[in-house]
Amino acid sequence: MKLIKLIFLLPLFFACNNATEKQEINPETSNKEFSKNAIPVEDLKIIGYAAGYEDYDFSKIAASKLTHINFAFANIVEGKAAFELETDAAKIATLIGLKAKNPDLKVLYSVGGWVWSDQFSTMAAYDDSRKKFAASCVELLKKHAFDGVDLDWEYPGQRAEDNDFRPSDKDNFTLLLAEIRKALDVQGEKDNTHYLLTIATGADQPYIDHTNLGEAHKYLDFINVMGYDFYQGWMFQTGHHANLHPSDKEKYGGNSGVESIDRHIKAGVPVEKLVLGIPFYGRQWQKVESTDQPLYASANEGGYIISYWEILEKIKSGNYEKLYDESAKASYLWSATDNVFISWETPKEIKLKAAYIKEKGLGGAMFWEYSLDKDQELLNTLFENLK
Repeated sequence: MKLIKLIFLLPLFFACNNATEKQEINPETSNKEFSKNAIPVEDLKIIGYAAGYEDYDFSKIAASKLTHINFAFANIVEGKAAFELETDAAKIATLIGLKAKNPDLKVLYSVGGWVWSDQFSTMAAYDDSRKKFAASCVELLKKHAFDGVDLDWEYPGQRAEDNDFRPSDKDNFTLLLAEIRKALDVQGEKDNTHYLLTIATGADQPYIDHTNLGEAHKYLDFINVMGYDFYQGWMFQTGHHANLHPSDKEKYGGNSGVESIDRHIKAGVPVEKLVLGIPFYGRQWQKVESTDQPLYASANEGGYIISYWEILEKIKSGNYEKLYDESAKASYLWSATDNVFISWETPKEIKLKAAYIKEKGLGGAMFWEYSLDKDQELLNTLFENLK
């Protein structure tokens, strides 16, 4: 089960060398001081992914603190969107039932993810198969009473887990979104409603280069930028996996939240359509070389996912030193006893990112994944600072 969780959660990002000028954000700044582009606080989104494969009771979700829930994942089976797990139907019904607590809540389902993106390229390559898939998206939406569809294609034009990919993915991705948007609009006209279409995007320059977001966004309600996993599983050196700003200690190129957002804006996406992704988990490296500076140090075992609540349990051992990179606005832990390094997200980072979202005029925040923050400390911080 641990392996299954790891596989599902692994997103693929490539290190980038682009740097942006760091802007200090004061999390205590009042709404009156936000930029003229700022979206009214009541309209900011808080989007939580809920993983159907996790052993978590969805009825415990704090629906009043979310605007959207993305149920993950549906697969592509014989060219159609389909749920694969026996527990999916019951969990979906529980999510839809949360609307009794929050009538404004929107529940979408997400197709793809790290493991189930292998069929996207071939399906999107042909007009007939795009139409078939789009029709199936509407059928699945109607069957379970969803409010929209989220695509998590990892990744157009690039190798990922075991996916096919081709140069034409760049254009086919946009054509696919247009076809789904068309199908949703036809159904929406019948139902007198607007069905949402969103995507999760990579945070690096290769993702931008292999897509045409300046055109694709026209078919989308908003875009969830995966602002995490900058350092991760196959990287045998430690690093920040979700830093807001570039680090002045960076040795290997790196990435950051502000750089990822700026790339999307430069690609032609309106800032208000961009939603910054935040991790409710950390990355842990083991067998790190003994050093006075464990950040960007070599490690023999790298980048394992560790939930926020598991990190808090580890800290109780007393073996971990809490450290902070001021330039990157990122926290990390170091155990000289166990030679373990952990990059993690704390309430401090959540406050800074919430302030950045408001200052930049973004559409809100997304997080992966609900069950990784058992006591809702991170969610509560996000809600209190965005709403």
